[in-house]
Amino acid sequence: MAKGAHGSRQAAWEFFGAELKRRRENAGLTQVELGARVFVSGGYIGQFEQAIRKPQLDVAQRIDEVLQTEGFFERLWLKLIKDSPFAAWFQAVVELERLATRISEFAPTIVPGLLQTPEYARAIMLAGNPFATDEYIEDKVRARLDRGRILKDATRPEYWVILHECALHVSVGGSAVAAAQLDHIAMLAHERKILVQVLPFTAGAYAAMGKMMKLMEFDDAPPTVYTESELSGNLLDEPVVVRHAWETYDLLRVAALSPEASLARVESAAEDFRRCASTT
Repeated sequence: MAKGAHGSRQAAWEFFGAELKRRRENAGLTQVELGARVFVSGGYIGQFEQAIRKPQLDVAQRIDEVLQTEGFFERLWLKLIKDSPFAAWFQAVVELERLATRISEFAPTIVPGLLQTPEYARAIMLAGNPFATDEYIEDKVRARLDRGRILKDATRPEYWVILHECALHVSVGGSAVAAAQLDHIAMLAHERKILVQVLPFTAGAYAAMGKMMKLMEFDDAPPTVYTESELSGNLLDEPVVVRHAWETYDLLRVAALSPEASLARVESAAEDFRRCASTT
């Protein structure tokens, strides 16, 4: 991804929104009227037109049907998603992260993408893509770091993360890289940009054992839950499913160490890695 690629994609989404507004108005429809016909709110249509929110593929297809645009918005959507550095099934998650007012995440084995340092992210990318070119790896790393910038914005979401203690002791990228990664988490916690808890080994069995979970809340939309496997992800907003996910997250929180004890555990693990790095 070139340095200005994110800006180029945003400009393309702005074109998508401008075309949607033009063609909607030509059809004599208000945002509310179009929204009703494609099964979203009028507010969503307005956000699509302003390139604040990106529609799902099925919504783009329904817009084509209602506005009789012969697949224009579907083709444009597919082009923009294809050019994205993220997998198609993850693209919607990236957009929702930017809109969320609160993100609550559980990571059982590795540090979540929003918190990763460049070196830690690079080590993970290389492990999963051993034959990839340097350019490909760097594109993926930059895309992941772009996601993490939402935690530095003035309008950043509240971010609560529960890390299983396992994630603190995996030497991703070697001891020096792992130490720097944990230092980064501790710094964000000290700056009160995130709240971190550690689920200790002594907790034994726990809810949703071994499964990652990301819950997102919004000002103008229902909450969602995202879970992931190796080659796919599930983004769900059914009220019953989301309620169950929150109940699971509550069980994880009560089983985890306090924020103060958790931060001490993170810093202790970082120091252990530093000592290991100094002796190699």
